[in-house]
Amino acid sequence: MDFELTEEQTMLRDVTRSMLAANCPAELVRTLADAGQDVADKLWHRGVELGWMGLAVPEDQDGAGQGVVELALVAEELGATVAPGPFMETAVVAAAVAAADFDARDAVVASLQEGTARAAVATGAFTATTEGDELVVDGRATTVHSAGSVDWLLVTADLDGSPVAVLVESAAATTTRRTTLDQSRGWYDVHCDSVRIPASQVVLRGESAVQHLLDQMSVLVAADALGVGERLLRMTIDYTAAREQFGVAIGSFQAVKHTVADMAKLLKGVHAATYLAAMALDADIPQASLHASVAKAFASEQVSAVAGEALQLHGGIGFTWEHDLHLYLRRAKVDEAIFGNAAAHHERVLALS
Repeated sequence: MDFELTEEQTMLRDVTRSMLAANCPAELVRTLADAGQDVADKLWHRGVELGWMGLAVPEDQDGAGQGVVELALVAEELGATVAPGPFMETAVVAAAVAAADFDARDAVVASLQEGTARAAVATGAFTATTEGDELVVDGRATTVHSAGSVDWLLVTADLDGSPVAVLVESAAATTTRRTTLDQSRGWYDVHCDSVRIPASQVVLRGESAVQHLLDQMSVLVAADALGVGERLLRMTIDYTAAREQFGVAIGSFQAVKHTVADMAKLLKGVHAATYLAAMALDADIPQASLHASVAKAFASEQVSAVAGEALQLHGGIGFTWEHDLHLYLRRAKVDEAIFGNAAAHHERVLALS
C-alpha cells in the first residue's frame, strides 16, 4: 500500500489543520462543555465552507466525490484539536443518503452539505416493522454523538430479519444527554417509541451495506483517536523538553526517551492500520471489513496506552483540571469504546480470518 498523500489530500489536511488551529482552541471546547452545548456555530460554518460534509457525496450531487481516506484525514485533525460537533457523522450520512432513492433525498443531501441540517448515526437495539407504506421504528441506542443537536438520525435496525439503516427525524425520537468522560463532545441516549417514517426512507439494505456503514464509522473513530494520540505525543515531547529535574530536562533521561519512542512507535502502527483500512474501504476489497476491525481494535488499545504514558510523563500537572491533557485522555477513552471496543473487534477479526 502507498501511504503517500496526493497533492489534493495534502492540501485538504493542511487547510483543515490551519482552520482548526485558528478556530478551535481548547478554551472553546471548555466553554461548550460548561454550557452543555454540542456544536460551536462558527466552527460548524467553517467546516461547511471547507466542504467537509460533502466530501464523500458524488460529484453529480454537488459533492467532492472523495472517499474514506479523505474523511479520515479530516477526522484525524478533529481529534488533534478535540473539536466538538458531528462533522464526520453528517458527512457519512450525506453520502449514504445520496446513494438512496426516496422523494426527499436531494433536499436532505443538499441541507446536510450546506450545513443547514446535521446528522448522527444511531446503532443499538432497534427494530422496524412494516405497516402499509410506513415503517414503525422501536428501540434504543446509547452514546450517540450530538443526537440532541442534529436534524436526522441514521438508525441501524432489524427489518424482517434483515439489517437496514433508516432515516429518522431526530424530533420524532427521544434524546437524553448523558454524562460521560468526554468533555469535548455531547453523547446521548436515543429512544424510538413507535416512530413512524415513510417506508421509502430505508437508506441501506442488507448486512453488507449496513456493515460498510459501521466499518466507515469504526475507521473514522480510529482516525480521531490517532489525532488525539499524535497531539498527546507532541504535548509530552514539549513538556519533557522544558521540565527540569536535577538541573537538566527530564527528556534527557534515558527512561523518558524510551517511553516517548515507544509512544511514537505505537502511533505509527495506528496510522498504518487506520489508513490501510480507509484505502481498503475505498477500494471495496473483500478484506475491507477485516482491516476496519483491525484498525479500530489497534487504535482503541494503543491510543489509550499512549494517553496513559502521556499522563505519567506529565506528572502532577497532568492530573489538573487546568491542563489540557485530560481533554485528550478523556476523548481517547470514549473513542476506545464507541462503535465497538477492542475486544469486540478482536472477535470480528477472528471470525473474518
